Amino acid sequence: MVVLLVTASCSDHLVPSFQYPAVADAVNPGTVVPAVLFETNGVKVFNGGFGSAIAADPRDPTVFYLLTDRGPNIDGNVTNSKVFAQPDFAPQIGKFRLKNGQMVLESIIELKNSSGGKLNGLPNPVNQGGTGEIAFDLAGKTLPASTDGLDSEGLVVASDGTFWVSDEYGPHIVHFDATGRTVERINPFGTGTGGRRMPLVFARRRANRGMEGLTITPDGKTLVGIMQFPLYNPSQAAITGSLVTRILTFDIATGATKQYAYLIERANLQANSEITAITNTTFLVLERDGEFGTTANAGTLFKRIYKIDLAGATDISDPADGIGGKLYGGKTVEELKTEAALLANGIVPVKKTLAFDMATELSPVYPHDKAEGLALLSPTLLAIANDDDFGVVGVGNYAAKILPATNTIDMNRVYFVTLKTPVK
Repeated sequence: MVVLLVTASCSDHLVPSFQYPAVADAVNPGTVVPAVLFETNGVKVFNGGFGSAIAADPRDPTVFYLLTDRGPNIDGNVTNSKVFAQPDFAPQIGKFRLKNGQMVLESIIELKNSSGGKLNGLPNPVNQGGTGEIAFDLAGKTLPASTDGLDSEGLVVASDGTFWVSDEYGPHIVHFDATGRTVERINPFGTGTGGRRMPLVFARRRANRGMEGLTITPDGKTLVGIMQFPLYNPSQAAITGSLVTRILTFDIATGATKQYAYLIERANLQANSEITAITNTTFLVLERDGEFGTTANAGTLFKRIYKIDLAGATDISDPADGIGGKLYGGKTVEELKTEAALLANGIVPVKKTLAFDMATELSPVYPHDKAEGLALLSPTLLAIANDDDFGVVGVGNYAAKILPATNTIDMNRVYFVTLKTPVK
């Protein structure tokens, strides 16, 4: 067991100590929503999918909010296509309570548009966040693009009880009230609500590698989002092998933004999955590959958490807000590709140091492919959640998502891990 004294974010006082298990399975008892969404060809599609992000309730150490993505979809048989067996699935936030060593689902908040209609996970229209994906239903019928589509990936629980969510499509950053209704949608296209938008260069995100992580500074003033992969800026071919991803800071009151270069460790990673704040300038970033952990590949598995510091890093924002961002010697920062090239052009990237290696410091081996949720509970304790993909995978047909290490269906779990060195 891990013992933690939790500090509430709204106070300098410590609440009573709370004991966390090393691992807690997320369970849906079926009292709030059915435990199984549907069954197709004998394959159960679980009403799970929570784990794209995790956020701790600042008032209660037993409560956590976990986020789904766009819903239970699989790859289609056509290039760049997806099959959506439940096209009206609304991305949602689940409220879980830690009881008897399990994360028990207590309630859900379905995400809605500004009119109160449910959002969905379908791809966006062209020039509004569209990824070029073709969406099909189970019968092979083409599904229309939707302005209400959101592939939710990053989650912030604000002190006023509202939520901020980032996604992989646009990318979009959406502010929701406590009931899940859209207050404001921010993207690079000017098609959101509220009149504010993020810099144009973010429209060049690689499809489905958008703003994977989102956090808020402890002072509650600034959102900080991280892109999963280098932007295709100016093109996929031009940035082959690039290690340069972007961090965006967004002043909630003014809408002012800054950008910083963050270097991933390898160009062939799934790359950045999450960011969570330590202080107003320091953060933890989760980088990962897409491999399932087994005893056979434990030596090459890549799932690491880095401590980063924005202080001293160069703001690479473009005052002209051009589609390619600020250029250096006629090149985009993604085209510079490496730290040496960045430094040669006067760009200091974000400083990073390894804080936790999931491949070597977790025992037994971390079995999931998608470590995607990260919450800092104390200077030495982290909560890490996995995206279980609703327990399914497939190309054209749904199949159970089996963990090779355990020969069991992948389900949501939260790992509580202790850091050897405090992060603050």
